Amino acid sequence: MFGLQHHSAPCFARPLRLLRVVLLLLLVWFRPIEIVTADDLAQRIDSLLQQSLAVAQVAPGPVSSDAEFCRRVTLDLAGRIPTVAELSKFLSDPDPQRRVVLVDRLLDSPEHSRRMADLFHVMLMERRGDHPEWTLFLRTSFAQQKPWDQLVREILDPQEAPEQVRGAAWFITRRLEKVGQQETDYPGLTRDIGRLFLGCDLQCAQCHDHLTISDYRQIEFQGLYTVYRNTSIRTDVKFPAVAEKPLTKKTDFMSVFDKQPLLVGPRVPFGVEQEIPQFESGQEFAVAPDRAKNFPGVPKFRGLQLIAQSLPAATNRRFAENLANRLWFVMFGSGLVNPLDQLHDDNPATHPELLSAVADAVTAAGFRLRPVLREMALSDAYQRSSCGAAAEAVLYQYGREKRLSAEQLLASVLTACGAGAPTAIADAASEAEQKRADAFVKAFGNIPGEPELEFSPSLKAALFVLNDPLMQEQIQPGGGNLAERLAISSDDTAVADELYRAVLSRVPEAEEVRFVCEYLAQRREIRQQAISNLIWGLLASTEFCLNH
Repeated sequence: MFGLQHHSAPCFARPLRLLRVVLLLLLVWFRPIEIVTADDLAQRIDSLLQQSLAVAQVAPGPVSSDAEFCRRVTLDLAGRIPTVAELSKFLSDPDPQRRVVLVDRLLDSPEHSRRMADLFHVMLMERRGDHPEWTLFLRTSFAQQKPWDQLVREILDPQEAPEQVRGAAWFITRRLEKVGQQETDYPGLTRDIGRLFLGCDLQCAQCHDHLTISDYRQIEFQGLYTVYRNTSIRTDVKFPAVAEKPLTKKTDFMSVFDKQPLLVGPRVPFGVEQEIPQFESGQEFAVAPDRAKNFPGVPKFRGLQLIAQSLPAATNRRFAENLANRLWFVMFGSGLVNPLDQLHDDNPATHPELLSAVADAVTAAGFRLRPVLREMALSDAYQRSSCGAAAEAVLYQYGREKRLSAEQLLASVLTACGAGAPTAIADAASEAEQKRADAFVKAFGNIPGEPELEFSPSLKAALFVLNDPLMQEQIQPGGGNLAERLAISSDDTAVADELYRAVLSRVPEAEEVRFVCEYLAQRREIRQQAISNLIWGLLASTEFCLNH
């Protein structure tokens, strides 16, 4: 009955159809542009993801339990699991807005600043080591809620004063350090600037236009390389500092394929090439070099300053999208664009409108991170349970499991096994504390220069949990810690309850309570060792070492 009609349409119907198409196109082209602010980002996230679920004809997963949410958001925003007291207080709170209150409390805590400093240290330095000046720079910056664009400008054009900022130079100087007889890795430094601040890995565009990615042209790499090949490590000061030689001419380069000579001046990738001003001989410096003091001088025209002004700009969409993508990865366990350093037209986001919305919110917030993280944490999508996840992960139907960093694992072990107060997690100031932090990084961190993205169990991590004295000492009784508190209790059911709350941040299931009671009943003569074994077993579990 509803088949195709075989007779011709009246001739006047054709222009009417054409008119309707034109009107529809006009409505699409000239519809009001929806600008997302940081304050309405959660609503926009849920609206766009709900549309994706509807198209896929999939229902969203269940909301996370209060215990699941409390653990997840405390790990993400404070870098550790909640204490037994914090968890109990949250679970018994009758306030219907208790999740909002918890998120705000965590964002306002000193631990959040520490968590952000640890997070971005790993993200930016990729386990290339530590430096006290760099640590001071990051912790001071996040404690002051410094906007991301300002922080990046200070990294790209580091200054020697004030003292709290000068450590930013370590990002560059660490990469300028020579390894053995190798030449200074200027291409590697150039690559990392593009990868980490623009989400664009231009490594394969160094010698020719990228063979498969049309966006990544050789000129994008060479324009940035023009600046960084001109830098070196200052040796006249004891703190990290970068020297620049006067930039007097463009870089000549050619593709290895067509051998056509080309020139390029300093240039932010995908931006506009900048002219190099010319000075008379001897007039290139704003501050003249002092050879007696080994001071390299300060050129009048500085490429680092040019990059710092142009790259982290509100008008640079790639800069905003890179931050949006990385914050999404931190909170949701996967980037909207994967890999994180492959932002280009040939690798579109799984949810293009969502990436655009988060980037809009980042820009509208003035590149302040806390408003954006708050909205993400309060979205329905973030609060979905990870239990029973079976659908396509890209739909965000369920919560996603995420690896814990070495820093999160250390802080969580101390929280679980200690006296219960988060103040037990201190800065690694003493020799013993630094040794413990270094041991966790060595066991659970990735190899230097490799981004930490996926959960990847390793033999060294397993051996550390199994045998290392630093782990074993955490499960021995003393100082009112978990092992001592459980040993004092004669109620095995209460032991099971506190054990699971302390280590796994949840109430144990009936079967788990029964197992603990039976295990302890069979080991009355070695009760203390049995309790230590139970603590160790939960610490070694996959449930403990993942955020879910």
